[in-house]
Parts: sequence; C-alpha cells; structure tokens
Amino acid sequence: MEKKYDVLVVGELNVDLILDKIEKFPEVGKEVLAQKMTLTLGSSSAIFASNISSLGARVAFIGKIGKDKFGEVVLESLEEKKVDTSMILIDKNVGTGATIILNVDEDRANTTYPGAMDLLTIDDISDEDLKKARHLHFSSYFLQPGMWGGLGKLFRKAKELGMTTSFDMQWDPQETWKLDMEDVLPYVNVFLPNETELKLLTGKNDLNEAIQFVKKYTDILVVKRGNKGSYVHFRDQLTDLPPFLNTQVVDAIGAGDSFNAGFIFKFINGADIAGCQKFGNLTGAVSTTEAGGTAAFGNFENFKNTARERFGVEI
Repeated sequence: MEKKYDVLVVGELNVDLILDKIEKFPEVGKEVLAQKMTLTLGSSSAIFASNISSLGARVAFIGKIGKDKFGEVVLESLEEKKVDTSMILIDKNVGTGATIILNVDEDRANTTYPGAMDLLTIDDISDEDLKKARHLHFSSYFLQPGMWGGLGKLFRKAKELGMTTSFDMQWDPQETWKLDMEDVLPYVNVFLPNETELKLLTGKNDLNEAIQFVKKYTDILVVKRGNKGSYVHFRDQLTDLPPFLNTQVVDAIGAGDSFNAGFIFKFINGADIAGCQKFGNLTGAVSTTEAGGTAAFGNFENFKNTARERFGVEI
C-alpha cells in the first residue's frame, strides 16, 4: 500500500537564537556585545526534517511546542520547507523550547530551555500515525525525558508495522549517557552518532573499540567525524570515507543533522550504503556554507548549485 509520507520524524522542537561576532564569552557580572543576531529553526530533529524534505522526501513531524511566538516560528519554518505539521501537538501550558547560542571564533556555548520538549511521550504516537510513513527517524533522546524508557517500544512498533528506522541520540547535557542499547538498537536500521558521542556512550576511549562494542546491536553503524569524514560499519566491513572539505566554513550548526538527511534520503530511495555515505558527507559539507542548519537547503536547486560550485559534485 502506498504510504502518505516517506519519513516520519519524531523528536524535539525548538528555535535557535544565534549571537555572532562576539569578541569573547561573557564573564559573570559583566556584559559583552554581539554584532549579529539570528532567530531560526533549531533542534536536530527539525533540521533533519527540513533538509530531507528539501531534498525531495515527503516528511511529517510529531513533536510538542507551546502556544507562543516561538512555536509559530517552528511551524512556519517547517511548513515553508513542505514538512507536514498536522501531527505536532500544541500545549498552551508550557513554552516552546529555545536555545541561545553564543559563537566566538570557532567555539560556541549553548543554553537551552527545554519547555514542551520535556513532555512528548510514547502515548502521543499512535500506530495510525506510524502506518502513514515508510521510515521513522528519532533524534535527541537525552533532551526528551518523556521518551526515556519508551524509545525501544517505539522502534519495535515501527518495525512490526514494516517501517525502516534511524536514530541519532545526540549529546547528553547531563553527561550520564544512560541509553539501554540492548532495548533500543536492535530495532534501529541506521544508528547515527558522532565520534565523541559514541565513545562516551560505550565508555571507550578508542574509536575502533567503541565501534566493535556497538556493531552487534544495529544493522548499519554510521560514525560522523566532522572534517575527518565518516565511518560506516555494515556487513562486517568498516568504510572510512574522507570529507568534502569546505575551506570557508560559515557555520557548522546542523552539519551532522544535514549528514543524516543526506544519508537517509539515499537509504529510503534504495541506494547502496556506499552511496548513502558519500551523499551524507556531501550534505553535511553543504550545510557549512550558510549560517544555521537549514539555510543551505533553501530548495533542491540551491543545494545542487552549491554541491557543484563548492565541491565539484554534479547531482
């Protein structure tokens, strides 16, 4: 039966307030000036949804926001990228999540107000919702306490309904890294941590040891390595693919989520894993050519032009 959506994204929703051109990070009791401010769509899940939609996938989103101006920004931004927002839940008793980002040279500091992100639970996601899509993507597990303990059940339900699945756990602000891998990862087709996150999750200082520890749990292990490219472990083969290097990085915010969008876009369209990995490296690199996580994916033509002009790749 034909599905309404290619991808159903379940995850956190927030805006990013980005302060740029700051001389130094502020000290307690003192003030510094930023020369540039940008209010944009934030959150790993939303950036992924927006960018994979821009690539051509039919995308819907399940998450929670507040009934406020930031919530309106989230909805308008997703709808502008043709993401179906009809399943997003609005809670009038809590605010929409927001992250304040201070960029100083190549460093940054973030402070996040979770708001409605705390409140999404497995009970908010019905079988009928899942049946509408071919693929389920979940991101930012540690930012969504309402999903703690329920994520394995969500992925099991998805697999029972014939969906493929992907998962990017993202950073743990508490740095406890409490994820029940045996409960969650066997039902994940594509697991997408970055190098640092994988080491911390497994308690291994060596990346190869971390890969060996996790590979038994999931079909495809993808390790994002920033300007070092990516590793993919699939069918007992480990592939190290160099990056598409951008020598004039504007902003690395959302580059990992953009990698996810590229990899999963190719995956749901039947490409081989090597093709998925190469396209993920490319989409991650393209993301760094504009500020914010979605600006480089205004539309597919913009993306193709950037890939050709900046990285010599014809799409």
